[in-house]
Amino acid sequence: MPIVVVHSNPLFWVRLCALVFSCVAFAVTVHGASLSHGTGDWFVFCWAFSFAGTLLVLLVELFGLQTRVPVSWKNFPITFACYASLLCLSASIIFPLYYLKGQTSQSETRDYRIIATVFSCLATIAYICEVSISKARPGEVAGYMATAPGLLKVCETFVACVIFVFISDPVSYDSHNALRWCLAVYCICFILSAAIIVLCICECTGCLPFPFARFLSAYALLAVIMYLSATIIWPIFKFDKKHRGTSFSSNNCGRNHGLCEWDKQMAVAVLTAVNFVLYLADLIYSARLVFVTV
Repeated sequence: MPIVVVHSNPLFWVRLCALVFSCVAFAVTVHGASLSHGTGDWFVFCWAFSFAGTLLVLLVELFGLQTRVPVSWKNFPITFACYASLLCLSASIIFPLYYLKGQTSQSETRDYRIIATVFSCLATIAYICEVSISKARPGEVAGYMATAPGLLKVCETFVACVIFVFISDPVSYDSHNALRWCLAVYCICFILSAAIIVLCICECTGCLPFPFARFLSAYALLAVIMYLSATIIWPIFKFDKKHRGTSFSSNNCGRNHGLCEWDKQMAVAVLTAVNFVLYLADLIYSARLVFVTV
């Protein structure tokens, strides 16, 4: 019979705070924020998913069931916390753009939306603190996902998901073959990074027919080269008039709720550069893992 273990370490209390903050954020939103736009479902998902996952982690920890779960408990909690921090961070930034931007009149609905934004920010801080506490320290034996390269993989896949959202609504990659290459870069790197995360969480890296560390270095080098090309190609074919691009946003762009088409294209360009930097850092860490520690 499982015994409830009450923890007094900071990690437990940080998770408890994240649980409460994310719960308040989605509960307030569902109760009175009046989200008529379809994007509202995404924000509710961010907070509800974070709440449910944190509740699961806390229950497993409290009942001491780490050895019975079918995943690596050295890798799963910090991976989830990193994703939850990114989800809540994105919700904290984008939610006000859609539901508070341009609203100056006082109303109960506006108050609910402000409360949801505040608690989303608090949840983000709590999850970032959890990642900071859980990550591996120098010389400490930990799972791959608790190391800098593992956390970078989470960030890389999340940034790629945001890019997919922006380039698919509206579709902005079918006007030229060079832009289709950028889409291929996003898809290939996302799939491989996600596969690495799954292999680590399921503890299946030993099943590979080649050394895992060398595979990480080779993949990081390939991803850096591919993302470098996308970082150069996307702005050229989206913002250069010689390639039928648009070098400025329309006057009505700032008046719309959320992001207009030009804003999304600019966001894709920025996020592509961000992912290039993340993969470059990943390459440096992975190279050190192979050539320094091996």
